[in-house]
Amino acid sequence: MTSHEAVRQAAAVVREDTPGDKRLVAYVVTDHPVDPTTLRAFVSARLPEHLVPSAVVVLDALPLTPTGKLDRRALPAPDHTPRETGRPPRTPQEAQLCDLFAEILGFDRAGIEDDFFELGGHSLLAARLIARIRSAAGVELTVRDLFEAPTVSRLAERIRGAHRARKGSYVMERPEEIPLSYAQRRLWFLNKLEGPNSTYNVAHTIRLRGRLDVDALHSAVSDVVGRHEALRTVFLEVDGEPYQRVVAPGVARPMVTVLDTDPDELPLELDMASRHSFDLMVELPIRAHIFAVGPEEHVLLLVMHHIASDGWSLGPVMRDLATAYGARCDGAAPYWEPLPVQYVDYTLWQQDLLGSADDPDSLLSQQLAFWRQALADLPEEIALPADRSRPALPTNQGQVTTARLGEGLHRRLLAFARENNATLFMVMQAALAGLLTRLGAGTDIPLGTPTAGRTDDALEELVGFFVNTLVLRTDLSGDPSFRQLVARVKEADLDAYAHQDVPFERLVEELNPVRTLSRHPLFQVMLVVQNNAEAKLRLPGLDTEIAPVTTDTAKFDLTLGFTETFGPDREPAGIRAMAEYATDLFDRSSVEVILDRLVRLLEGQLTEPDVPVGRLEILSGDERQALLVDWNDTAMEFPADRCVHELFEQQAARQPDATALVFGEDRVSYRELNERSTQLAHHLIAGGFRRGDVAGIYLERSVQLVTAVLAVLKAGGTYTMLDPDFPVERISTVLTHTDARLLLTVEELSGRLPGPHRELALDTEAELIARHPVTGLHGLADPGDAACVMFTSGSTGVPKGVVSPHRAIVGTLVGQGFVDFDRAQIWLQCAPVSWDAFALELFGPLMSGGICVLQPGQRPEPAVIAELVTRHQVTSLHVSASLLNFLLDEYPQTFT
Repeated sequence: MTSHEAVRQAAAVVREDTPGDKRLVAYVVTDHPVDPTTLRAFVSARLPEHLVPSAVVVLDALPLTPTGKLDRRALPAPDHTPRETGRPPRTPQEAQLCDLFAEILGFDRAGIEDDFFELGGHSLLAARLIARIRSAAGVELTVRDLFEAPTVSRLAERIRGAHRARKGSYVMERPEEIPLSYAQRRLWFLNKLEGPNSTYNVAHTIRLRGRLDVDALHSAVSDVVGRHEALRTVFLEVDGEPYQRVVAPGVARPMVTVLDTDPDELPLELDMASRHSFDLMVELPIRAHIFAVGPEEHVLLLVMHHIASDGWSLGPVMRDLATAYGARCDGAAPYWEPLPVQYVDYTLWQQDLLGSADDPDSLLSQQLAFWRQALADLPEEIALPADRSRPALPTNQGQVTTARLGEGLHRRLLAFARENNATLFMVMQAALAGLLTRLGAGTDIPLGTPTAGRTDDALEELVGFFVNTLVLRTDLSGDPSFRQLVARVKEADLDAYAHQDVPFERLVEELNPVRTLSRHPLFQVMLVVQNNAEAKLRLPGLDTEIAPVTTDTAKFDLTLGFTETFGPDREPAGIRAMAEYATDLFDRSSVEVILDRLVRLLEGQLTEPDVPVGRLEILSGDERQALLVDWNDTAMEFPADRCVHELFEQQAARQPDATALVFGEDRVSYRELNERSTQLAHHLIAGGFRRGDVAGIYLERSVQLVTAVLAVLKAGGTYTMLDPDFPVERISTVLTHTDARLLLTVEELSGRLPGPHRELALDTEAELIARHPVTGLHGLADPGDAACVMFTSGSTGVPKGVVSPHRAIVGTLVGQGFVDFDRAQIWLQCAPVSWDAFALELFGPLMSGGICVLQPGQRPEPAVIAELVTRHQVTSLHVSASLLNFLLDEYPQTFT
């Protein structure tokens, strides 16, 4: 700074006048008057952008301490509001841009070196400025131009080299059957497909306190409908092709009801009225209800169908309603400046502007080419942390939950956005995409976002459905830092904004994703950063308060909305966060957790913007405690010094004559089962079977199968189940992995499996087995020994074995209450013997004194299962979920 010829002294400090918003500020003492913007430009040409001061303050002298050092505390805060530049606009273009900057940003004036985004500009205001420049200067700029040249002086240079502006909207010659706009056509199709419903209602309440002229308000609503054709349009069709018909102002009679209402009943009345299902073929797409709550307290409810209105439309509706009400109170009709165009003109102009997709030089063709590349290989659906599976036919029911981002976080977000030459929307998009990736959605995150769609300034005061939807794709591959991610988002968004004229509906037709009614095409999560000017209604003699009405619907899986609030001096006052979610998929508590994690991730990203997003904390202290401590607290009391078969033996001693197994017509008592398994264990040991050996159980479901399992355990060995219905190759793999040298089977199944193992046919050697004693086996196994080896299905490759020791099975059955087994339990075991939980279904009832009913055959027959449940009065059943659903449908009287 001191190298400038006019500067005698200079100091530079980092100020934090707003917490979290650090700015570099220069202070200078000059020998002759000089414009601070000239000094800033002088430094800007010599230093990288992050070292250029955000403001230059000219002082008569630098403040000093008593010791002669710079008194930093005495340096005044800079004024960041727009100011008259010392240099007047040098050209008519700069003068015009200064006026447009001030108009769009809401200031009295703007200087040629004022930065649009530093003064509060954002993406929506940027789009409005580009539209105003198009009309006023007759040139075509993009939002990217404004980001790269955000001051009047730099943007004027872009204008000099810009292309001529495209044709703006104008009054069009109307055909007899007026086509629908692209946006209207999509809502018409959904209305026809689903039938009339309230999913796309836009409802607002206006509380009116004071003396209301009800008749004047009634007339004012009609006046507004008469002014805006979109509010008096019905939608007809010929041979399945829709067209819109504008009803004449004198004929269009909007439904306006007046009702005396008790304050306690008002919420219910508002809810019912806001859920009205419009029949778009015969009804005007607007209804008004005036609820008289008291002598000087009324509530006006406006319900409009989205096909005729969008969020921006509320502003013109409120302004025109105020004008009409004031005139009607005076006994006169309202006077307005005529609207330059109507929605029908926009519809026809939009089609003319875009042109045909068959014309390679048309705007539509050029922008479609961009989107085909930008959205190539887009994921059909991202994985969300939902509580339920997606239904084939969604109900469109939804709920809303809210949160608040405090003032400090709001300031830090805006400061970070300015520091990285981005907007708040871009920062929030990066944060949301980062969170979804952390929650398992992958690294390719498409988000939807609405744009005003009013790309011509003649449309600003018009009511209608102009809003378009952009698909913004976020690339999180490589685990970027938050700063890197915001840079990626900015580049992708600027390209998307430059191609925002393609209607979303036309884009879906072009990309032709897999169609399903179960989810929204191209994206399932919507992001909204609300930048619309707050709509206000000023009626003479009345205090008014506008509030949206929720209709308990959800158009998307999840919609995250953020609305900035500001204090009287435009200082950040916090951000209101809203999450609208489909109740088909989410519980409120789960969505609240998502919001909490988003705020937590934002805090971490702003604190450490150069750390990879994947390494930042998203869990609360309680969640981390649950994951690392509580859920891993597996300490429990159970007989850890007992083996599985020993618990069975104890139960057999308590009730030897009670029935243990039922198989067909056979009923086996606890004593019989205990003795048979002991005899077989003696037979195995006599044949050389030792502790730690593995035996394969190659049997169908039968009493022999249960006897064989208990015998192997009593002999100190380990069993593995071999399903006879499985391919030989799979069973051979299991035998190889377990090194099973003994196979327990029956003569019918023997000889099927190759290998070095020895086979023992239980039916063939039944007499030999029966010669062994029924007692005398104790302590051959330890609770830490392996009881069984279970194998996965192998659906993703080679089956994988899991070793379960006695202590684990006992702990699961006795310590954790896997199933509440008791003596009254009659358990039907009809799951495949290869299931990993097969041992639990066998031993659970037998340890508790219950009865285990075995279904004959390996594969369960539904009719047989139903018959067994009825005959044996079964109380518990173990089957797959799909089979259970079938049983519930086919045998509703049996399975309840």
